[in-house]
Amino acid sequence: MNQELEFAKTLEKVRKLASEQGNCISEEQVAEAFRDLNLQKEQLELVYDYLKKKKIGIGEPVNPDDYLSEEEINYLETYLESLEALEEVTEGVKEAITLSAMAGDVSAKQKLIEIYLPQVVDIAKLYAGQGVFLEDLIGEGNVALTMAVEMLDCAANATEAQGTLGSMIMEAMENYIAENTEQKETGGKLAEEANKILEPAKELAESLGRKVTVSELAAETGMDEEIIRDAIRISADQIEYLDSKGER
Repeated sequence: MNQELEFAKTLEKVRKLASEQGNCISEEQVAEAFRDLNLQKEQLELVYDYLKKKKIGIGEPVNPDDYLSEEEINYLETYLESLEALEEVTEGVKEAITLSAMAGDVSAKQKLIEIYLPQVVDIAKLYAGQGVFLEDLIGEGNVALTMAVEMLDCAANATEAQGTLGSMIMEAMENYIAENTEQKETGGKLAEEANKILEPAKELAESLGRKVTVSELAAETGMDEEIIRDAIRISADQIEYLDSKGER
């Protein structure tokens, strides 16, 4: 197998293992995972740096509160106060409620959601500092939790059902972070395109003594018209030298 591909797959396995261990992994576990790739010490250090950026503790768990902004801390304090009225239950009661929810009991499903709301917060804190607001992560987790309680009938036992709840909550947050990152990257690229067309649009408009059309700018620069229109959209139609409405 291609070594780069093997490295990427191993890194993902390490990340998942750390996630299962409360976002923590030992140096020994990392070294063992990459043993067949014969990584140098410097390469392993890069792996550790990557894991730390993903809020994964090496040897000991990270403190998720360290990655919260002041705004997030204030939000979290208020949100947790709203959860204080929820009744705490023992593990035995939690298991019994889980089993009832698995059997389709509607009231048990609602109770299970309430039981897991604080856990959604704890999971969201593990994903803090990755470019999205904590409130949005909690919102995504709560939606996933509501959906997950309707999918427990296939679980073999309470432990598996509870694992399903946690996995779906985490997956929802990870997907949200990935989508948000992709949107930011796309927006950044479009912003770059907007900047690219600004100067030639200005020069052509000054030479013609009027605003220029998309087709005129495309002909002048050799840029694709759709790229120009995307740049206009990302700039909210604020490229003053372009007449994006009419064509000549």
